[in-house]
Amino acid sequence: MKAKTPSSMTSISATRRTLLRGVGGTAALLAAARIGLPGGAFAQGAGPEVAAVKIGYIALTDAAPLIIAKEKGLFAKHGMPDVEVLKQASWAATRDNLVLGGANNGIDGAHILSPMPYLISAGKVTQNNVPVPMFLLARLNLDSQAISVAQEYKDTKVGLDSSPLKAVFEKKKAEGKDVKVAMTFPGGTHDLWIRYWLAAGGIDPDKDVSTIVVPPPQMVANMKVGNMDAFCVGEPWNEQLVNQGIGFTACTTGEIWKRHPEKAFSMRADWVEKNPKATVALLMAVLEAQQWCDDMANKEEMATILGRRQWFNVPNADVLGRLRGDINYGNGRVATGTDLFMKFWQDQASFPFKSHDAWFLTEDIRWGKFEPTTDVNALVAKVNRSDLWRDAAKALGVAASAIPATDSRGKETMFDGKIFDPADPSAYLKSLAIKRIA
Repeated sequence: MKAKTPSSMTSISATRRTLLRGVGGTAALLAAARIGLPGGAFAQGAGPEVAAVKIGYIALTDAAPLIIAKEKGLFAKHGMPDVEVLKQASWAATRDNLVLGGANNGIDGAHILSPMPYLISAGKVTQNNVPVPMFLLARLNLDSQAISVAQEYKDTKVGLDSSPLKAVFEKKKAEGKDVKVAMTFPGGTHDLWIRYWLAAGGIDPDKDVSTIVVPPPQMVANMKVGNMDAFCVGEPWNEQLVNQGIGFTACTTGEIWKRHPEKAFSMRADWVEKNPKATVALLMAVLEAQQWCDDMANKEEMATILGRRQWFNVPNADVLGRLRGDINYGNGRVATGTDLFMKFWQDQASFPFKSHDAWFLTEDIRWGKFEPTTDVNALVAKVNRSDLWRDAAKALGVAASAIPATDSRGKETMFDGKIFDPADPSAYLKSLAIKRIA
């Protein structure tokens, strides 16, 4: 499929591109410096406070903006030439290294599951429940995770509707066998997607199955040896599962919630407060990388870069298809040219809507990760720094029309008809049949 860059994607100006390609000598370089950092920081002799920082990532396609920013020299372009983008073994390792911080041989920022900055800030997933304040600075993508199922369930015709698995799972348990469903981190996005999907089909994710944690790069290998019945993870692992004939995709998460938020770019709050200019510089590089990633003309090159040994170490074919919206579900269903591809910039994919974080927190209340008395709005206001995203977007030259006027995308509708109104999360919770709260 050959497509033009989405019309909603705002590119940096032609003038800025020309200047940053080195056209025009000293005057052009000074102009580029004034555009390249907020307030003309280079021209003032006061660029980012630091040139280096360590940022973590997991081998998932939605880490692409950080990887591309490194590969294409965008961090250096915005005044931070020594940024390290470091592979993490799991989301638990990401958490532990964020808790350590860069000064203690850990990391100060990461490609991360959107609920994790909240869970870490509130001390819900840290050792001894010690809070480590985090800021969520940008969303990295929308859509393109998936729920995959082992081949033994192919005849059930399970898809977006999970209910065909209910009787099969009950039979398996009656035979004394355990039904295992894998996700990547308790309370994280993959946990919430698979829980929502199961519960919508009448399957209680805490009572009818055993939920286990498996790092994303280990999903396919674990299903291959029969360690799980289903899993939820991002790409390229669902596509690799299909390509290897081990299982099939029941549904993509974009089918559960159209244009749903997924990963985020997050930094330790103390690092941001100490390095405000460097934070905006990092954001500018990430936003520019997201624009590059969203261009369909760049998908093949992106797949090749991500597949390299130092990043994902997977075949190009495991990455490319679903990047373009071409989905082989592995059960005889093939869809090409869909709009279920990963969005990095279009549809305001990069903006960290606070209403979306309110949904994540509400779902984590649903499943007992946060107390029902949690002040959702207060916690979101503390962690979500959409103001810094706006600062970076303006400094980058993003058109005002492409910068959301509010922090809410409004009401959201799930595939089963449930509606989340960020102004009334309690009504949403009351509408859900399966949950851990009264």
